[in-house]
Amino acid sequence: MKFTSCCLCLAFASVALSGCSTARTASPVEAPGGAETGTTQLLEAGAAVLQDKPPIDALNAYLDGFHFYNGHPDIQMEAHHYCAILNQDVIQCVIYDGSTRGAKIMGIEYIIDEKLFANLPTKEKAMWHSHGYEVSSGQLVAPGIPAPAEHALMKRLVRTYGKTWHTWHTDQDKTLPVGVPQLMMGFTADGQANPAMVEQRNRRLGIDAAKSKAQRGDIAIPAPDPQANGWQRGEVIQLVDPTGTHLHRPATATPKESNSRSSR
Repeated sequence: MKFTSCCLCLAFASVALSGCSTARTASPVEAPGGAETGTTQLLEAGAAVLQDKPPIDALNAYLDGFHFYNGHPDIQMEAHHYCAILNQDVIQCVIYDGSTRGAKIMGIEYIIDEKLFANLPTKEKAMWHSHGYEVSSGQLVAPGIPAPAEHALMKRLVRTYGKTWHTWHTDQDKTLPVGVPQLMMGFTADGQANPAMVEQRNRRLGIDAAKSKAQRGDIAIPAPDPQANGWQRGEVIQLVDPTGTHLHRPATATPKESNSRSSR
């Protein structure tokens, strides 16, 4: 199926996403600051009515998956991707820590087709992660769209690679975007993702993990480019934070309960 066909499916599905019954996930932190004044609320309402927002309107695909810090595979979190499909081979996503109006922008992810990835320099490839396992395992989902549309999307995503940077570390209880951006990765094999974290997400969204995995059994999973997923070879590429404000939770930490909160 052409990627453009998937785009059409998701464009129609986005109408349902705005008011569907998919459970919402609240942000784990509250940003400091005073309540909006009447003037601010008036400006916000006026902007909503009067201003066009083509780049925002293009974010019509919602994907839910998991990330971990490059070099720290035990520090994991759920990631809500709101994506715009630029063309047949390139997708760009804004990543949030929840799916409510108050969700914080955690970062961005660029997704490219395997053909484009093959032409990247070797050192560049190490910063990208493959999506094959995320698709085959059922970890990557597109909540709220019909099964055939999700299947078509996953069939395409299985041959893509993502480059992800998180800029607001709310999983570390950071109430402001302090510290430096951190390179993130995706899981590539069983036993890597915290099962409790995955179960929390599946239960909240009403996902039958076994059924989802079985439905994708006909999707051919390509072997990832050997230069991708650099963390597996010990190639830890990460920005150094001179401020020391970016602190990882202990490896023994359990999935944040705030990630399991849901609201309609």
